[in-house]
Amino acid sequence: MELFDTHTHMDAPQFDEDRHEAIERALAQGVTRMINIGFNRDTIPTTMKLAETYDFIYAAVGWHPQDAITMKEEDLDWIANLCKHEKVVAIGEIGLDYYWDTSPKEVQHEVFRKQIRLARELGMPISIHNRDAHEDVVRILREERANEIGGVMHSYSGSWEIAKMCLDLGFHLSFGGPITFKNAKQPKEVLAKTPLDRLLIETDSPYLTPHPFRGKRNETGHVRLVAEAAAELKGISVEEIAEITTQNALERFGISSNREKNG
Repeated sequence: MELFDTHTHMDAPQFDEDRHEAIERALAQGVTRMINIGFNRDTIPTTMKLAETYDFIYAAVGWHPQDAITMKEEDLDWIANLCKHEKVVAIGEIGLDYYWDTSPKEVQHEVFRKQIRLARELGMPISIHNRDAHEDVVRILREERANEIGGVMHSYSGSWEIAKMCLDLGFHLSFGGPITFKNAKQPKEVLAKTPLDRLLIETDSPYLTPHPFRGKRNETGHVRLVAEAAAELKGISVEEIAEITTQNALERFGISSNREKNG
């Protein structure tokens, strides 16, 4: 069984003491590929280092909405340059965050739009961060013609109505730890309705730790628990979920198995 964690932060300081061991634990759980996310001036270099160290780790690079106020034109050029790297498979995570009041909305909108335009110019998929900003995210994706490149709604938390709009724009929906929570009614309902060919799984480690490890640090190996929960919601085996979501990720991020060696 091969699992693909499409969104992780294994470069985070929470892993400074045991990063390699945590990655080894993920491999032992059947994780054969992961995408690490570099989302600001500090995490882009550490993400690239991970991708260059491990054959099975890929990178997404972008500017997080919480950090939008710090982004300069040279940072956009930096991202564009990094997208030429063979291990960079997406621009992200980008989007809008109305929960944390760290960057003004108009600045977030501008940085989001610039990165969508860059992704369209380069033909790169995008990984979307959306917190409490569903309508504006969808509106901007439409206005900037993001359907031309598509991408992933990372850690999807919205309604089925919004999900349908994202699917219509050619996006995949990715689900993580919350689908294992007993009281997480909406993400479970949305996952159950999501077409199998648009489904992805992730951890967002070290955050959003799945049951039964809630309250502890999350790590990529826990994507197996997400796969098990998704399989139960879909009424199919975990092996089928693993195969389907891995194939979806390979296709979505343009990763061909003939140019990689795992393990």
